Amino acid sequence: MSGRIVTLTSHLREQEHLSAEVRTKFIDLFHDFCHACKAISHEVNRAGLAGILGRADVTNASGDEVQALDLFSHDVLVRGMETGGHLCVMGSEECPDAIPVPEGAPCGDYVLLFDPLDGSSNIDYNVSIGTIFSIIPRQSTGGGPGTIEDCLQPGSAQVAAGYVLYGSSTMLILTTGNGVDG
Repeated sequence: MSGRIVTLTSHLREQEHLSAEVRTKFIDLFHDFCHACKAISHEVNRAGLAGILGRADVTNASGDEVQALDLFSHDVLVRGMETGGHLCVMGSEECPDAIPVPEGAPCGDYVLLFDPLDGSSNIDYNVSIGTIFSIIPRQSTGGGPGTIEDCLQPGSAQVAAGYVLYGSSTMLILTTGNGVDG
């Protein structure tokens, strides 16, 4: 059987509806995002052995009880994305406020909004869990850290959105505005 192997990077390069500049910046950003999700997937699959199951005895910005894997996933995504120079600000279900890039880190042209581990109440029952994400362009000017207003944009402003489903295999579902790919 002969067939062309399509990597995530080559697929993103073929998104002709995105300008060349947007494609290049987005590919770099998404590479960092996928690396963080791979780390989450690894820990989700060994959570019982790593001792990161159960409640964390805190509630999140939505009032949900936070699981230990929620906190781990949130930390991995923030740490994996904050210094790459692609983002100006992040927003997470686990934080009531916007998450700025660290002082001294380069600020980029995008905003990452995410639920680091949706369905975490299902962890103890071995039901599917995943990371939900949205990537939108920065609206503020000046090149410094982004603002909460950068996070509060309509869905039509999205450059990409999707989710990563963790389990015995990990699946990425992604749209860049021209169909949905897995």
